[in-house]
Amino acid sequence: MTQRTDCQGASSLAVLSPANRPAGRLATSQVESGTDIEPVTDKEAMVTQAETAQSRQRQYLYDWNKIGEAEINAPSTVEIDDETLRDGLQSPSVRQPGLGEKIEILHHMEAIGIHAADIGYPGAGPKVLDHVVALAEEISREGFNIVPNCAGRTHPSDILPIAEAQQRSGVPIEAALFLGSSPIRQFVEGWDVDFLTRTTAEAVTLALREGLDVMYVTEDTTRADAEVLRKVYTAAIEAGARRICLADTVGHATPWGVSALVGFVCEVVADTGEDVKIDWHGHRDRNLSVANSLAALSAGAHRVHGCGLGIGERVGNTPMEILLVNLKLLGWLEPDLRVLPAYCNAISKATDTEIPSNTPAIGKDAFETSTGVHAAAVLKAMRTGDTWLANRIYSGVPAEELGREQEITVGPMSGKANAVAWLTKRGHECDEATIDKILDMAKASDHVLAEHEILGVLSSTTV
Repeated sequence: MTQRTDCQGASSLAVLSPANRPAGRLATSQVESGTDIEPVTDKEAMVTQAETAQSRQRQYLYDWNKIGEAEINAPSTVEIDDETLRDGLQSPSVRQPGLGEKIEILHHMEAIGIHAADIGYPGAGPKVLDHVVALAEEISREGFNIVPNCAGRTHPSDILPIAEAQQRSGVPIEAALFLGSSPIRQFVEGWDVDFLTRTTAEAVTLALREGLDVMYVTEDTTRADAEVLRKVYTAAIEAGARRICLADTVGHATPWGVSALVGFVCEVVADTGEDVKIDWHGHRDRNLSVANSLAALSAGAHRVHGCGLGIGERVGNTPMEILLVNLKLLGWLEPDLRVLPAYCNAISKATDTEIPSNTPAIGKDAFETSTGVHAAAVLKAMRTGDTWLANRIYSGVPAEELGREQEITVGPMSGKANAVAWLTKRGHECDEATIDKILDMAKASDHVLAEHEILGVLSSTTV
């Protein structure tokens, strides 16, 4: 069999040896035999790598995002509240996870660097209350940095169970007390503004009396009257709430609407003279939740909410994984995205929620190509031994950030580069006859070839 010369050097995305490394690559060590150069420290290496990456970014990518960012206010504070274990479980399609599964998800949250988590709705019943207590105890026992909170209505029957959970666990729990605020909700419920302000003040006062910190949440904020919001937020703040949350409960908002709303609420908070933080809670009914969260942060919100896999009421909440990827790429937050696949897989398993193959960043297809033109370019980048290059030539999200790599497969739209890359990565020889047989099968198929199908071709070729 004739060995193809283009099979060489494509076995993986590992960097080349120092002697063969292309110009611009970072040396893996400054120490070589016969030299007395002092080794660099890990910290120095990380700084050097970051500087080199920025230099290469400027050299090889003209980034229009950087041009547009000149008109955007970068947030000074970015925090994340994970709603997976409460709002996420309100999805009509999920399985309710057991306590052990919830604890596993909590551990992944901590590993990513999540700041806060809604660990349940204790007012829903004894089982949820017990789970909330156990999760709070886990946070304390493991020394997690996550700050727990629990949702509840502005009603004693929801506030008192949160206080009980705090008392039983010995862990401070923020009470996220919500009340509808929009005209449509007021009409259906028969509420007036006096009822809203009175209920708000009474609920916050009760929670504080029970030793709880309060995040006051207005439901349907994005369809609420400005003056109503001013009155209820002022009432909550004057009663002692030190965090307020704007909820796009039905996924109505657009990014420019969010900017206007958050800007207005910043003024309301400033007028009170109190140090109060602002949260944004989004839903994805119009599929704008990630963009809305970024707009909220730019406009002055301090913390944004999300759920793993975007699960939640109706079509779900802001998808945490996509939110975190965007925050990392913007340079607004530094979560450990390498943990993200495990976090999402744990949620998928615990809730029986399938991860679609085309889910950005974590789906099976996120870093996979079977198209000939794309594969040829990726393969050329791989041959340089340059991971940075290979992970960006046909991807807007760097695979290494998530602990993943480019994958080249073979299908109806493939060319020779696909077969070469597939064979070489797995240690198989690349002769003309084998490549032609694989491509003949791929062109005649209606799908990307599975591994066993290609191995079948190899078996028939060697017989």
